[in-house]
Amino acid sequence: MIGPGKYDAELTAVREKIEARGAILIVFDGNRGGGFSAQLPVDLATTVPGVLRNIADEIERRGFLG
Repeated sequence: MIGPGKYDAELTAVREKIEARGAILIVFDGNRGGGFSAQLPVDLATTVPGVLRNIADEIERRGFLG
């Protein structure tokens, strides 16, 4: 981990509630501005670029979020 992000407390709460090994939170125009927080063990961190590419591809295919 690099260090706490702007929304790290919120991410921790969600990650612990759902008992996830790792999670990423991306915020657009939140009450503290935009940013992201990531909590990932090394073995999951290496998968992030591919996961984000898949998400971006899916968003482009759909033409919108949802």
